Amino acid sequence: MWKKLALGLLILIAVAGAFIWLNRAAILTHIALNRAEAAKEYIAPHQPVTWETGPSEASTPIADRHPNVVFILLDDFGYNDLSTFGGGVANGSVPTPNIDRLAAEGAIYTQAYSGTGTCAPSRAMLMTGRYPTRTGFEFTPTPDGMSHVIATIANGQNRPHIPNVVPNRDIGEGALSYEEQGLPTSEITVAELLQDQDYHTVHIGKWHLGRQPEYLPNAQGFDESLLMHSGLFLNEDHPDVVNAKLDFDPIDKFLWARMQYAASFNGGAPFEPGGYLTDWWTDESLRVIEANKNRPFFLYLAHWAPHTPLQATRADYEAVGDIELHRERVYAAMIHALDRSVGRVMDKLEAEGLAENTIIVLSSDNGGAGYVGLPEVNAPFRGWKITLFEGGIRVPMFVKWPAKIAAGTIVDTPVAHIDLLPTLVAAADGVLPTDRIIDGQNILPEATGEGSIQRPNDAIFWSSGDYRVVRAADWKLQVDQNQDKTWLFDLASDPTEQTNLAEVHQEKVTELQALLTAHYADAVEPLYPHKITSPILIDKTLDQTPTAQDEYVIWPN
Repeated sequence: MWKKLALGLLILIAVAGAFIWLNRAAILTHIALNRAEAAKEYIAPHQPVTWETGPSEASTPIADRHPNVVFILLDDFGYNDLSTFGGGVANGSVPTPNIDRLAAEGAIYTQAYSGTGTCAPSRAMLMTGRYPTRTGFEFTPTPDGMSHVIATIANGQNRPHIPNVVPNRDIGEGALSYEEQGLPTSEITVAELLQDQDYHTVHIGKWHLGRQPEYLPNAQGFDESLLMHSGLFLNEDHPDVVNAKLDFDPIDKFLWARMQYAASFNGGAPFEPGGYLTDWWTDESLRVIEANKNRPFFLYLAHWAPHTPLQATRADYEAVGDIELHRERVYAAMIHALDRSVGRVMDKLEAEGLAENTIIVLSSDNGGAGYVGLPEVNAPFRGWKITLFEGGIRVPMFVKWPAKIAAGTIVDTPVAHIDLLPTLVAAADGVLPTDRIIDGQNILPEATGEGSIQRPNDAIFWSSGDYRVVRAADWKLQVDQNQDKTWLFDLASDPTEQTNLAEVHQEKVTELQALLTAHYADAVEPLYPHKITSPILIDKTLDQTPTAQDEYVIWPN
């Protein structure tokens, strides 16, 4: 009898063990996501924001003072998401008339680049005008445990012909936690330099350059900050929201489990925002413009959209029409809301008599993401966010300044996010710091007809760990050391990077590799190690199955 019981118990244990092994990814994912859910914090009810009010009357006419600056940054906005270049979501069925108007009324930089292929390092370059080789801010901070959740989910999916996602298990003791990873306070931001010119500086929206008090916008040059404390556009069960969850995307699963509907003001406790994030931040931006109309101001409006989680208002969902794929319709509705935001900001500046001497800059922190499963977001370019192919780093950049820049101006010279600090400081008659190298260049002279952009070796650099890229003149070299892979493209004849010329023009590879070597010769160490190494398909979205012929990059972050 005891033998039978023992045998039965062993069989039960074996069956249970087999079940657990076969379903280990789902079980571990469930545990990890439950932990993320449990880590959510208390969010207070909505509270009105009280902005500082400037002078009731202007001491100097608007035309005679330093220009106001409004910098609108979009998040994961694809090159083909706007209709300015003949594109638009859902085969052009969702135009962006307000962004198109902004572009038409100022300068279009036709070859504009983000700082890198992901959010935070690109934003650090925007703020400082410096490469990560100087600041150490090379990787996007991610919440503790996120890398293991992502790897568990991703490696449990059917992803043949590409390597597994690998968490970095060698970080070691003493490494900075997510909360401690931020832009060093020793860096000087564009906001600080504009403060030196008596600008009132305001940040609204996403920051992603540190969560500790010493890293928040208020400690990095902003007089006031309305911060995205977490990442839901509306509560998931809000009666006016339409959600689109991406079952194939590990990041999306993590975001839905972890994110909350929350903002904070000037470093205070989190509270519920006053509406759909894109619209509410715009509402508050208009209030900031109203409050500061009689003095120079710098408004940094950093939108979260169209970054996941995909959420739109029901009104916008209906406004974009009957798009068959649900996630594409929600995505299109988010673009529709962004375009409305840009139009409202421009209209407010005109209504207050500020438009003529206000610089409006619009760009995106990187290219559109392949993990949303929409193949056309970066058309005609190859690659997605997280790659350094053109689709990952080619972004819109429009600059409107009626007092100085003629409508319809086209600038074809390559420019990048590192150029915005010296550009805006020059426009404000400010002075760049002399105790450090500023890598960016003033890009206004070509738009105003007063000069040209002079860049050493005509070179722009991008990197994430062992994946390093340089563009010099029309040639672009990509080196992925993790898979000993080299791509060389002549962008003059092949702007969409279809033909790899590395074998044909080995002398050019050698020349550009020398530029990369020199760029890294005195590079500082990253402030914190990468947490994960991921294969990213270049030509397929995350919902598509890889084949043996598909190319990919290995991305450390």
